[in-house]
Amino acid sequence: MICSILITAALASLSHQFSLPYQAIPHHSINEKLPILKFRSDGTFKVTVFSDLHLGESPKTARGLKQDRKTLQVMGSVLDRENPDFVVLNGDLITGEVTSKENGPGYVDQIVKPLVERNLSWGSAYGNHDHTFQLGSEKIFNREHKFRGARTQKMVRHKRSGTSNYYLPVYSEECKDADPALYQTCHPELLLWFFDSRGGGYYHERAPYGLPRPQPNWVDKSVVKWFYKTNQKLVKSAKRTIPSLAFVHIPINATDYEQKHFDPNRSPGINDENGVSQQAQYWCNETYRDWGNNDCRYSGLDVPFMAAMAATPGIIGLFHGHDHGNTWCRRWDSQIPGTSIHGNGLNLCFGQHTGYGGYGEWIRGGRQIQVTREKLENLTVETYIRLENGKTVGAVVLNSTYNQDWYPATPNDKTTL
Repeated sequence: MICSILITAALASLSHQFSLPYQAIPHHSINEKLPILKFRSDGTFKVTVFSDLHLGESPKTARGLKQDRKTLQVMGSVLDRENPDFVVLNGDLITGEVTSKENGPGYVDQIVKPLVERNLSWGSAYGNHDHTFQLGSEKIFNREHKFRGARTQKMVRHKRSGTSNYYLPVYSEECKDADPALYQTCHPELLLWFFDSRGGGYYHERAPYGLPRPQPNWVDKSVVKWFYKTNQKLVKSAKRTIPSLAFVHIPINATDYEQKHFDPNRSPGINDENGVSQQAQYWCNETYRDWGNNDCRYSGLDVPFMAAMAATPGIIGLFHGHDHGNTWCRRWDSQIPGTSIHGNGLNLCFGQHTGYGGYGEWIRGGRQIQVTREKLENLTVETYIRLENGKTVGAVVLNSTYNQDWYPATPNDKTTL
């Protein structure tokens, strides 16, 4: 009881310490009228991806406060050098297990502070640590929308689908009056898809044995159905395949297979976690998780989502986080053993561990994705990692010859508090 009181007091103090100097917007409607996302006049659109921020760990210690401050510094440093058009928060924004429903959402205020201060907009794909008994992802979602610039949405309303399943269209600079709901005057030049890989636990639900009820850790089949239907509608309206980028926190099984073909000069990046922590790991079936059962190490329950990614033309890359010690990209163009799923050239890319919370001392940073309208015609984008020290590593071109082209290897640098 005393420990609980101390943690609660520390969280309250922390929330007060990081109170924002600007006014939070109290209504969701403020983000319903955000300007549409558009390419710049030079035909470019840049995305910054922050993965695994893990705010809120060790809240009653000096180390916890310091690592959260360092995380915000990483974000600010990267944003000031990159000046992106859009920011993706790709999961594990908060280590929700050590927060409370009263104080946990306040960590969102800290995360969005660097974005709001720079007048940037963002979208989130929630991770397993954002889905917890103490802090549900809906709480994070609602808190995001207290600030102008939040574009995170919930387009799938199935009870078990998770929260952050949605898409965002990006239009040409010439498109002045597009109606994103009706597409009467303009069609998107690019689609940004966001998927909730869930995991963690259900908010305030307990299993029969009294512990928090675990939540499946793959993209739900209700989301896959929604994705097929929605993408077909968009393609039919535009009368063409629309190039797309997709974001999800936990990698799919194809990423684990592609790791076996890792080459530091063909897929530059850190590769320190052998055996990808993938969707559907340690789930025997849709209702039972067993961490100790090696037969459930991978159950194949992410196959519908993986098949949807492989079968959909125009998706250039699926960007994920979760494994803090992996930062590479691989082009998936082979068949996954034991399945009928064959990759269609989709690029599978890890981000860079951004936060000083979470495990590992790999140097922090954020993945950058540089899109141009000209290269989109060939389903090509450029990407690299911007590190907290200002350097860039792992610059590659995701095109038809990726996996074959030679690049400098990425140094395995570390940083500590």
